[in-house]
Amino acid sequence: MKVTSLLAAALLLAACNRDKTADVGTQGMNAAANQAADATANPAVDNPNVVKENETPNPDAPVMSFAEQEFDFKDIAADSKVHHTFNFTNTGKSPLLIADATASCGCTTPNWTKDPIAPGAKGTLEVQFDSHGKQGLISKQVNVRANTQPSITTITIKGNVLTGTTAAN
Repeated sequence: MKVTSLLAAALLLAACNRDKTADVGTQGMNAAANQAADATANPAVDNPNVVKENETPNPDAPVMSFAEQEFDFKDIAADSKVHHTFNFTNTGKSPLLIADATASCGCTTPNWTKDPIAPGAKGTLEVQFDSHGKQGLISKQVNVRANTQPSITTITIKGNVLTGTTAAN
């Protein structure tokens, strides 16, 4: 298990430091997918809404319904920081609590609603991307771990970091 975690961390670091001119960050996407699969396969012990083997799903579990799960910044100026806020609603029957949100790269920083979100209420997840040292096509994932079923929800940002200093939006 520790070897898998170290390998995943190494892949994330490698994906973060690599230029994305030829592809859309498939290493970063694969590492994020592996991280989400690991988190789903080894759910937190303190999460009562995680479905365990031979257990039926909880029909009263919170449900995180995003208005959008992917955002395209289009062209991003070199050495700039861009932000996007993802909005979601708890469409489940019990309060939603986000335990954490982790990005596939250190250049991407999530910030989320920390208080419990009542059924029918809305929350936000703001994602900041720092283009410093990047160029070309980027695709970054944020894995949101909450008391939902499944416990991991993934959102994505993407764009094209320009080599000049201004974006052509």
